Amino acid sequence: MSLKSKKVLVTGVAGFLGSHLSEKLVNLGHSVVGIDNMIGGYEDNVPKNIEFHNGDCCDFKKINSLMKDIDVVYHCAATAHEGLSVFSPYEITKNNYLASVSIFSAAVNAKVKRIIFCSSMARYGDQKAPFNEKMSPKPVDPYAISKVAAEEVLKNLCELNGIEWVIAIPHNIIGPRQKYDDPFRNVVSIMINRMLQGKAPIIYGDGKQTRCFSYIDDCLSCLIPMLDQKNLNKEIINIGPDEEFVTINKIAEICSNITGVNLNPIYKKDRPKEVKHATCTADKARSLLNYKTQVNLIDGIQKTFDYIKARGARPFDYNINIEINNELTPSTWKNKEI
Repeated sequence: MSLKSKKVLVTGVAGFLGSHLSEKLVNLGHSVVGIDNMIGGYEDNVPKNIEFHNGDCCDFKKINSLMKDIDVVYHCAATAHEGLSVFSPYEITKNNYLASVSIFSAAVNAKVKRIIFCSSMARYGDQKAPFNEKMSPKPVDPYAISKVAAEEVLKNLCELNGIEWVIAIPHNIIGPRQKYDDPFRNVVSIMINRMLQGKAPIIYGDGKQTRCFSYIDDCLSCLIPMLDQKNLNKEIINIGPDEEFVTINKIAEICSNITGVNLNPIYKKDRPKEVKHATCTADKARSLLNYKTQVNLIDGIQKTFDYIKARGARPFDYNINIEINNELTPSTWKNKEI
């Protein structure tokens, strides 16, 4: 990594990933400008010693003004509600695709050196897992479509204008600062928040869906070198463990053991368009970034639990409107049962 200090724009700076990333960048001696609309984060997540702006990434005029003298952009902001996107496609698409185009356009206009885009494992759809970066995207829901479309715009604009780009594919990050009162995403945090209120975990389908979870520090170990490592230009890189694939049923069991709340899960019908097996290989991250999982799943969930317990359980905040409300819409969402 270069020793030269850089001026970096981080979107989603009050969110889970963006706040940790910004804090790490500042600690390494870089200057950070951050923006967040506060939909998916907490005010006390915003690191000290950064230039913070409360605003929306879709506000192109504002974003354009923030790009002055920026060297590198990390676009972390997202309304990362994959399941909900089937029922709120307008809001999810606006906050992911249009917001991304706004960021990329302003960054290219400012002639930044590099843009790092945090995309999603949802890009791979329901192809055979584990997913690798050579697979063509096959999105199956509006959220995934919005992320893949944003990837294509990024590559198109950057290649035309001589801007470096890197696409990071973190998967199911867990740890402190994650928004745990969001009823639409973050399965580990939802389960812990419910259990701390004496409520059983809710599982969609049979719980045999497989996932891989990455602790925040392990994710940062890959994102930080993307700032200026030369051999990463035009690379798409999965970030996360491939040693521990786990079912949602097992996640519920681990959360129960850690919280000490032994309640049988409540099973609900399958969510439409849910990918049953979503895991990735980390071979490319190991090769290019020397990635190694440092925090295992149980320790990561323990650290997440410690954070939520210290802050206190909260009622869930249904802050995104359901646009398509019909017989396919999960009752947990339309009836606010979580």
